[in-house]
Amino acid sequence: MKPRYLYICLSSFLFAYFFAQAMSISANFFAAMCAQPVYGFVSDKAGLNKTVLWTIAVLVLLCGFFFAFVYRPLLTTYTAAGAVAGGVYLGVTFIAGSFAIESYVDRAGRKYGFEFSRVRLWGSLGFAAAAFFSGSLFNIDPRINFFLASLAGLLMLLVLYLTPIQASEEEMQDCRRLRLTDALAVLQLPKFWSFMVLILGVTTLYLVYDLQFPAYFASQFPDPRQGTTMFGRLNSAQIFVEAGMFFLAPFIVDRTGAKNGLLLATAIMIIRIAGSGLVTGPLLISCMKMLHSLELPILIVSIFRYIAAHFETHLASTLYLVSTGFIRNIGMAVFSLIAGKSYDLIGFPRTYLAIAAFASVFWIASFFALSPTRARKPVWPRSPSPDVA
Repeated sequence: MKPRYLYICLSSFLFAYFFAQAMSISANFFAAMCAQPVYGFVSDKAGLNKTVLWTIAVLVLLCGFFFAFVYRPLLTTYTAAGAVAGGVYLGVTFIAGSFAIESYVDRAGRKYGFEFSRVRLWGSLGFAAAAFFSGSLFNIDPRINFFLASLAGLLMLLVLYLTPIQASEEEMQDCRRLRLTDALAVLQLPKFWSFMVLILGVTTLYLVYDLQFPAYFASQFPDPRQGTTMFGRLNSAQIFVEAGMFFLAPFIVDRTGAKNGLLLATAIMIIRIAGSGLVTGPLLISCMKMLHSLELPILIVSIFRYIAAHFETHLASTLYLVSTGFIRNIGMAVFSLIAGKSYDLIGFPRTYLAIAAFASVFWIASFFALSPTRARKPVWPRSPSPDVA
């Protein structure tokens, strides 16, 4: 099997998925949080079997039909039931699902010799392509967006059918031997909680900061509606730059090592948070927003490299979804309540500086808590390994 062909297939799959995700503009994080550990264990149990991808693709395919014939009628008759159904569907499909897909692509990349981030960049481009016109279509008729998402789901199924990934018998046996107790044992590893000092302490605080950033950004303009419009345009530009950084991120992490890559990405996060509390005006606050396009690719590549270097790879999906999904979302629920009160009491700028200060404490602790990883030279295999030829 040629790695280049597999790269094209998985890139197309991610482009279609993130296109559909951008078309579905809301999600329920509680449902996503509950689904993430399940996706993680099932993904590790399945290995390179495409079961999880088939499931997510079918759920995306059903998007238009779900919103037209289930969600909308329920909202008009039983509002609470409609809200729950919509939240579960969106959370499982477009939040938890994205983590599961990213984990699968990383697993496939490690076997077939291509960089995860160079597949993931197509996901950013798909999201940006949809975001460019989804708002206008939503104003015409929201159902258009959701049926376009279904069309993307159909493309995902076609691409998945054409993607010739096969797990060896030895790999399947390793997956079949995996038990739930093995996955739960991750929580007993000291290295896992050392890793969580950074993830729970810095990245969670960053996400809490980012939740209300659009409102603060809009407040920098004389007319908040103009600010909202400009934020949408800036967000599209940021996603395109982010896609380019996904191409460059492996070179950076190859030279820094995974630990230093994590520290670099989270340092940029802290600079953005503190900078947002110090600068004023549309231009400078826009510069703070664009920093997100630099740190996210470095962070994700470093997380996968760190997990591969310090944990058993057959538990990689569980580790990724539990650490960056489930536990981080619990932290967000707690920190968001505190940040919300702080916004009311002392305002956005001072709250941002306080968040940056707390994040810096966790960053310093992470410098000592994280295990070192070696830098390595970037390699793109010229031919597939013998076991996949």
